[in-house]
Amino acid sequence: MTHADDTVQTRWAVLGPGAISRDFVVGLRASQHGVLHAVGSSSAERAATFAAEHGAAASGTYDEILARDDVDAVYVGTVHTTHADLAIRALDAGKAVLCEKPASPTLEEVERILATARRAQRPFLEAFKTRFGPFADALRDLVTRGELGALQRVEGAFGFAAGVHEGRLFDPALAGGAILDVGCYPLALAIDLAAAAGEPIDAPDYRAFEAEVVSGVDGTASAVIAFGGVTAAIATSVIEDLPDTGVLRFADAEVVLPNVWGSRTESPSTLIVRRGDDERVIEVPVVQPMAAEADALSLAIAEGRLEVPQMPWSHTRAAARVLTDWRAAALAG
Repeated sequence: MTHADDTVQTRWAVLGPGAISRDFVVGLRASQHGVLHAVGSSSAERAATFAAEHGAAASGTYDEILARDDVDAVYVGTVHTTHADLAIRALDAGKAVLCEKPASPTLEEVERILATARRAQRPFLEAFKTRFGPFADALRDLVTRGELGALQRVEGAFGFAAGVHEGRLFDPALAGGAILDVGCYPLALAIDLAAAAGEPIDAPDYRAFEAEVVSGVDGTASAVIAFGGVTAAIATSVIEDLPDTGVLRFADAEVVLPNVWGSRTESPSTLIVRRGDDERVIEVPVVQPMAAEADALSLAIAEGRLEVPQMPWSHTRAAARVLTDWRAAALAG
C-alpha cells in the first residue's frame, strides 16, 4: 500500500491500562484510522478489566499481546522508566509504536529505541499531542513564511500544583519530577520552531538552568537554551500552577498563544499577532489531538514510513538530549 485513505484501519493495543491510556482510548474513538483491539498489562486481570470497560476484543500480559499477529500498533502509556523496554519489545515484535512522552528518561535509552525501530523497520512516534493539528501547523507556517521577520525567542511554561507530593510524580525511582512530565512540552515547542526556522537543534547552547528539588525530584525548573539563533526560555513545575500562555518573539512582531498546550481532548485554537499598534487574532480549527497523533502513525504504517513529519526522530533525539542534561543539572543542585 503506497497511500492511506479512510478505509485504512489500524488495530491498536494499549500497553499499560492507566489514566493516560484511558485518554488515548477516548482519542482513538475520534480517529479516522484506528480501532482499539487489545490491552496489555503486567497484570492480565487489570488488562481484562480495562478491555471490558473499553470494548477491546483481546487482553493479556505484555508478552501475550505482543505475540499476537492481529495487532498493528501499540500505544505505550506506562511510567517513564518502562517506556524503552516496552517500545523495544514491541518494535522487535513487528509492531509500530506510539510511545507517550518522554520516549525515555535518558538520551541513551532513546537512542536504543530508535536503533531498534530502524533495524526492525517499524514506525516509532513519540506522543507529543501538541505537534498535531491546525494550531501546530499555523505556528510552523508563521516561522517558515518569514513575514514577521526571523524568529528570535520562544517563551513558554507548563506547570501545575499536584494535590499531594507522593506517587509517580514524586518518586525518583520512576523518574518523577516536572521536567520529564510537563517541561518537555515547552521544550518540544522550541525545538519544533527552531527547526522550522532552519536553526540547528542538535547542539543546544545551555545559557541557564535553575531548579528546586522536592522529595528527591525536580519540583520546579527553568532553562534558557539557544538553538542557533533561536533562544528558548522555558519553565515547568509540579508544585505550582504556571501561566499557560506562550510567546513567540520575531524580529518584527510577537505572537501570543493563550492556552498554548490545549488539553487531552482539544487542540489550541487562538493566535494573537502583534506588530506595533496592530493586533490580529487568528482562529484555527480544533482537533482531538490524541486522535491526530494516532492517525499520523497509521498513515506512516500505510505509506511505509518509519517517521512522522510532525515529530521526526531528530526532534525526539534533540528533546532527549536536553531533557537528560536539564534534569541532571536540576538534580545535581
